[in-house]
Amino acid sequence: MSEAKNVYYFSEGQVWRYQTRAHEPESAVLINKIEYHSVLGAIFHISIAGVDVKNPHSPEPINQLNHFPVVASTLEQSLTELVDTNVSNPGFMEGYDSWREAFVQGKAGVFNISVSEIINIVEEMINKPDAPALTS
Repeated sequence: MSEAKNVYYFSEGQVWRYQTRAHEPESAVLINKIEYHSVLGAIFHISIAGVDVKNPHSPEPINQLNHFPVVASTLEQSLTELVDTNVSNPGFMEGYDSWREAFVQGKAGVFNISVSEIINIVEEMINKPDAPALTS
């Protein structure tokens, strides 16, 4: 049974285990920031550490994904165990700032799928032949 019961249980600085991809059992989600939107409700800005995302632009995989905006249902369906609190990742701010600017202009949204599905999409996108370089 997951500890991730509802949106009120989540707070900034929490690190959670989640339903990972099979080859990333130690991967974890950090909730960097929570903000509230009049239509979408709570938007959670997460980082994902301990991933193994293939990177065609480097011999090394990407191990950290610094920013994804997600809704509560993403966390509720993905998170399984709270493992730490009061953790910070200043590295998320660059991605957050870019997202925020695009979001205000109506050019960006939020994810409402599982964390594992988000990682799969990122890996698929950066491994397309015409994809721009992405670094960790």
